[in-house]
Amino acid sequence: MSYRIVGDSCTDLPLDLKENEHFHLVPLTLIVDNENIVDDETFDQKEFLKKVKASSSAPKSSCPSPYDYMNKFDFDGDAYVITLSSELSGSFNSAQVAKQLYLEDHPDKNIGLIDSRAASVSQSLLAMKIVECIDKGMKFEEVMKEVIKYRDGQTTRFVLETLETLRKNGRLSGLQGIIASALNIKPIMGATNEGTIYKIDQARGINKALIAMAKIIENEVIKPAERILGIAHCNNYERAIYVKEELLKRIKFKDVFIVDTAGVSTMYAADGGIIVSF
Repeated sequence: MSYRIVGDSCTDLPLDLKENEHFHLVPLTLIVDNENIVDDETFDQKEFLKKVKASSSAPKSSCPSPYDYMNKFDFDGDAYVITLSSELSGSFNSAQVAKQLYLEDHPDKNIGLIDSRAASVSQSLLAMKIVECIDKGMKFEEVMKEVIKYRDGQTTRFVLETLETLRKNGRLSGLQGIIASALNIKPIMGATNEGTIYKIDQARGINKALIAMAKIIENEVIKPAERILGIAHCNNYERAIYVKEELLKRIKFKDVFIVDTAGVSTMYAADGGIIVSF
């Protein structure tokens, strides 16, 4: 069956999926002090982190245009589009416009839009679910129904070294960011069912926060033997391994993968950040 899975560049894919012909990423653009940085294969994470650290203003992102998405629809087969939360970016809205425009000239085309209501490895897991469904022989409508059901049962948790970018971009109140910074408090954060960000708990110091996150996940995961665990890290593979070990000694997941964050996730997670989804 001919199909494409089109993700925006917040979809942090493992290497084997990046190289898979069915996967296509549409880049967002990151902006640091009026410099535009395309979030594609040319993205240099370490250089980007240096630029952000040296800047007095918060980095920003610009979503893909509808035309960027439409280019990915022009093939013979079904298209599935996965974006980061529509509450965090205009990427999903851009994909919606692209679908509407493309269907005007190609009314029989199957284009499924999936608002991840999260980001990073949660998007990767949705992409993997699509492949699983297609491999089982499901038709387009069945795949979409199953993937939306899977999304609604997903959980995303994360711990960041700093909340500065989230605070400067209006994702948190200024007070939360200042208190966390001053007292070395590391909040354990999560994605709501609507795709916004909320605080679950907190701990003093990054390691205590990561352990607290592992304990929270242990108490909330359902049927872990049927779930894949995705871990994304920003420039700290050792920390990702630490989180993997803390989780696997508590929970028996079906499988696990670790990825380094691409541009958009790097912008929000910041140096040392950890994102977990299952």
